[in-house]
Order: sequence, then structure tokens, then C-alpha cells
Amino acid sequence: MTKVKFCGMMREEDIKAVNELGPDYVGFIFAPKSRRYISPETAAAFKKMLRPDIKAVGVFVNADMKDILRLLDEGVIDMAQLHGSEDDEYIKTLKRSSGKAVIKAFGIGGRKDVLEAVSSPADIILLDTPGGGTGKGFDRKLIADLDIPYILAGGLTVDNVSSLITELHPFGVDVSSGIETDGAKDKDKMKAFMKEIRREAK
Repeated sequence: MTKVKFCGMMREEDIKAVNELGPDYVGFIFAPKSRRYISPETAAAFKKMLRPDIKAVGVFVNADMKDILRLLDEGVIDMAQLHGSEDDEYIKTLKRSSGKAVIKAFGIGGRKDVLEAVSSPADIILLDTPGGGTGKGFDRKLIADLDIPYILAGGLTVDNVSSLITELHPFGVDVSSGIETDGAKDKDKMKAFMKEIRREAK
């Protein structure tokens, strides 16, 4: 079954909703410039509320590795997701130092970006629209022939996720703006998104 990640949890009610709906992962965004940023203290409180079978993923942009390692070590997050210019050596060091899985996000604007993504030492790659968090998709034809596991992001909604899964067979899907209304997570949209994924799996 396709894995599901709901990204950008900002409120207690968001955590209550995911506990009820059961995605595989939730994302806590630690990039200060993001409108979905939450503090490590808020993330720690959310993690205590979170069902233990749902993995918490910390989302970072060019962060000091010490900060990531501390959050992993303290159990605030289970995995790290990198959205900046972190190079292969950074990824290898983070994996080795933490013993935890690392996701690396790549903005796909052309074939060169795909080739860079597939050569990454990350445990799994995430393919997104350049810039990320835009709510817009990218040219999916660029990844139509990929035969390695990846997480698909960028402009996913309840209206297109089923057809994209059928077409591309990603390991997982990552959604944020597609389950929001007026900038906040919408439980009805979250529920509809999960229902669509489960329908596709049957």
C-alpha cells in the first residue's frame, strides 16, 4: 500500500486528526522561514500526543546537523527530511551519526534533477516541485520511468492522487497544502485524501 505523509502539522487538532486517520508519517517543519514552522518544544509536545505507529519526520533546510541529531536523539522526531543544499557528505554523516533514516527532497525541473536525485545516498528521495511547499505540481513525465522507491510531492490533492499513484506507483505520497483550507489543516480534506489512497489500494 502506498505510504502517506501529512506534512506541516501546526495545531493539536491536527495531531488528533492524524491519530484518527492513520497516515504513516507526519511532518514537523523546523525551517524558520516556513509559515508552517513550529518550535522544537511544540514538536515535542505533539510527539507525545502522536500514535506510536505514526512516524514523526522533521523537515529541515540547511540546518546545523547538531540540531537535527539532538531532536533525533531526544525522540522528538523519528526521521529527518532535508530540503536545502545539503550535499552527499552531509547526508552520509547524518545517517552514520544518528542511525536513523534520512529523506532528501529534490525539486524536479528537468532530467538533470532526476539524475541527481537517483544518485543520492539518502535512504529515500522525495520528488517535489522546485522550491517546495507551493501547492503546485511538476512535469511528472520526467519521472515516468523511475524504478526506485520515492515519495511523490507537489500539488497533490484528493482529485489527482489516485490517478498519479496508478500512473507512477510511488513508494509514498506527501501532501500539505492539498489538505488545507485557508492555510490550516482541514480534517475533512485529510479524511478524503486517506479514503482515496485506501480505495486505490483495493
